[in-house]
Amino acid sequence: MTDELATSADDAYMKSTFYEQLVEHVFISEVLQEVWYYYGKTVEVLRSEVDASGYDVVLECNEVLRHVQLKTSRRESKTARQKVNIALAAKPSGCIVWIVRSEDIESCRASLSYLFFGGESRMPLPSLEGFKVATHTKGNAEGVKKERAAIRVIPKAKFTPIATTRELVSVLFGLHRRANPSDIEQITTHECEYEA
Repeated sequence: MTDELATSADDAYMKSTFYEQLVEHVFISEVLQEVWYYYGKTVEVLRSEVDASGYDVVLECNEVLRHVQLKTSRRESKTARQKVNIALAAKPSGCIVWIVRSEDIESCRASLSYLFFGGESRMPLPSLEGFKVATHTKGNAEGVKKERAAIRVIPKAKFTPIATTRELVSVLFGLHRRANPSDIEQITTHECEYEA
């Protein structure tokens, strides 16, 4: 039994990059669907190749540009804080979306809720002054864990809980009025006929 658990843990570790991508794609899919089917708008999605500027994706909708740092944890996780690169504060409407996920093995689906740290649409990231400077997880040769000057630690209590993707996209892009469902249906039907 111990060997089986070790193998499973090793396998999960080896697939962690795949899993991170899976959660990111589920999140983006949820955002795209919610914005299109409820608000009748589209979202442009740009992905960062490196994490040097503090964001993972850029989302643009409703003339609002959002640089988004994505974090994720399971619903039952005890994670009490997240680290953020101060470079995110230099981006227009930078924010952190902490994806809280629960997986249902029976339905083969993940359901998402969120914790949000950021301003309203078109507003910058709240000030990071006063937040603790992060330290390296490992010590140097003397055992000292040096500070990471560009990283701040934000406690979970500073994040706003958001229950649904609909609420999240409203916060992200300032969307408030539902589109007429028949207008969306006409566009969708037209696109299907055009492709045929």
